[in-house]
Amino acid sequence: MIRRFGNPPRPAQRYRLRPGAYGLLVRDGRLLLTHQSAPDPEYQLPGGGIDAGESGLRALHREVFEETGWTIGQARRLGSYRRFAFMPEYGWWAEKLCHVWLARPALRLSTPTETHHRSHWASPRAALDLLTDPGSRAFLERASNLIQR
Repeated sequence: MIRRFGNPPRPAQRYRLRPGAYGLLVRDGRLLLTHQSAPDPEYQLPGGGIDAGESGLRALHREVFEETGWTIGQARRLGSYRRFAFMPEYGWWAEKLCHVWLARPALRLSTPTETHHRSHWASPRAALDLLTDPGSRAFLERASNLIQR
């Protein structure tokens, strides 16, 4: 069974399944986050939807680059969680199936290419305070022993 974080599903609401890949990106004891300024400003783990025919790991590489401008390496899958949320950028409700990886930012090639995103470095403690998604925070807490290495 995959753990759920956040609000429970609404009984009368229809949800689209939206798998996604997200990264705990650690370099020199700090985490690389993304700040999305619109539609709702928030700090997030870099990542996003897995497109049809795309593997989760490939989606992670693509999304991290789009949202931060960084390439990544040494990706290790940590697990999955789900959450039910409205996606204002698409105008629909989703059951988000979030696959989380631990990876190392390797090389910054550019600024973020995705509109309304900027990269942000934070200590693990600060990241726990900045991240709004409870599932992301739970994975960060769970992986704290791996991050301190």
